[in-house]
Amino acid sequence: MSDTLTVTQIKSGIGSTKKIRATLVGLGLTKMYKTVTRKDTPEIRGMIAKVQHLVRVEE
Repeated sequence: MSDTLTVTQIKSGIGSTKKIRATLVGLGLTKMYKTVTRKDTPEIRGMIAKVQHLVRVEE
């Protein structure tokens, strides 16, 4: 398993709950198709699981 994850937002957070939008911001995803690299930690994995329908993850 690699030590980083590449996360790309592929769907909009508009219409989602405040918690979902806050999770996207917490991951650093503020715009469509923005890509960020994060460390592979349980906390980040949990955030990704919360917004899995809006993002694409590459290891």
